[in-house]
Amino acid sequence: MTMQGPVRGLPPPPPEIPPPPLRYLAMEVRSVVELGELGLRHRTLGDAPRGDGHPVLAIPGLMSSDLATLPMRRFLAGRGYAAYGWGFGMNLGLRGTLEADMADLLGTIAGRHGRKVSLVGISLGGIYARQLAKVFPNRVRAVVTLGSPFAGGPRSTHGWRVYEWACGQSVDSRDQHMGGPVRPPPPVPTTAVFSRTDGICAWQSCIEEDGPLSESIEVTGSHIGLPHNLQVLRILADRLAQPEGTFSPYRMSSPATPGPAPPEPGQATPVS
Repeated sequence: MTMQGPVRGLPPPPPEIPPPPLRYLAMEVRSVVELGELGLRHRTLGDAPRGDGHPVLAIPGLMSSDLATLPMRRFLAGRGYAAYGWGFGMNLGLRGTLEADMADLLGTIAGRHGRKVSLVGISLGGIYARQLAKVFPNRVRAVVTLGSPFAGGPRSTHGWRVYEWACGQSVDSRDQHMGGPVRPPPPVPTTAVFSRTDGICAWQSCIEEDGPLSESIEVTGSHIGLPHNLQVLRILADRLAQPEGTFSPYRMSSPATPGPAPPEPGQATPVS
């Protein structure tokens, strides 16, 4: 099933951005160290903002599953959110009825809680999250993407051949699926988290232009390790704790926490 949402006008062709250097791909083994760091330093996240109990759906990346988002979901549950995995096994691309299944899942979670759902997507899962928010903005509270290559061409990642092998579709067809072109941001608060040393996706393809409802935040780390990166979890807690219906730029909460330099303070932007 293919679902088309409203398109705000065709964007210009995405820039041709090459995948990351092979030396960065080799550095993806850092993800194991990053997971160990989370185990050793998870108590440093004890002062992260708490949530208001609204539901959060975590969508894994290509060739990944709910196991990859488990540390993140446990952290979010500990901060007061109703954290959900997607429940569809390994992400093998847009095979079969996956688009309709994700739409049904979003509707089920929103209906169960009677509230909008925040979507957190890793890599390809972040593209799904953005597109769901374009089609169902009345069900989505906010979107956070982690290393998602939506801004560049479909070959700006080392995973594009794996995608074609896994789902049997060309990466060039990505704009023909739910929500239409992937590059425009959804009409909800959207945060794109990226790392310049991402070994899978070119970081330039993972950034969003700053706008009234959108921002990009740089972290240090691997691509695979983003779901359990300490910086990322602190950012997630901050972004998801924003009051529903408002958006303001991210500001680093503590000088002792590594991460991007904080922007100048600004007024929260109401979400229409």
